[in-house]
Amino acid sequence: MSKRPRQLVVTLALATLFLAAGPLSFANPPGNNGTVKVDGVPFDDAPNNEPHPGCSFQIDFYGYEDGNLAATLTFEGIPPTGGGTLATDSISIGQDAAGGGTDLDASRTYDLTAALSNVQPHLRQGYHVKLTVHADGSIGSDVKHKVFWVQACGVTGGDPPPGGGEPPGGGDSPGGPTPPGRNVPPATPADPVPGDPGFTG
Repeated sequence: MSKRPRQLVVTLALATLFLAAGPLSFANPPGNNGTVKVDGVPFDDAPNNEPHPGCSFQIDFYGYEDGNLAATLTFEGIPPTGGGTLATDSISIGQDAAGGGTDLDASRTYDLTAALSNVQPHLRQGYHVKLTVHADGSIGSDVKHKVFWVQACGVTGGDPPPGGGEPPGGGDSPGGPTPPGRNVPPATPADPVPGDPGFTG
């Protein structure tokens, strides 16, 4: 038997075995499947993450397994703004078989306005929040985390919290953040580097 017919026989045999095995099921893959997303206003079912929502936002759960499964959520205010435990909740996430990253299993709206009322927001970012989710049905670790900024809830900013709080490369005047309403003149261009008129130092 020549090489070409032998390859054809092997290919047909493998195809027959694959078809005889039936459809492969990915309905409930093992492990810590499922994703958690932060959704800002306007709310939608797209599986994207919006890390700078307002005080009212949704937490969406995608791709979790079928069964009597629940997730517990803990929202914490973390540095540089702080605030400690802001809210806790539990939500059912096992309505259908795992359908991948676009399979919305649950969604709930949260509003942290009251919980953040005594916390000083960051001047530009708002409040720094960490979400910890423990999801039933995982094999191994059941923990997921999200860290995001909640925009100031009806507050028009304030001084940065102690210990800095400005993002790296702040871009403000050397003495700190620019007070609201103060104009800062543009920086003076650098002198050309000797020997290379197209490059400034």
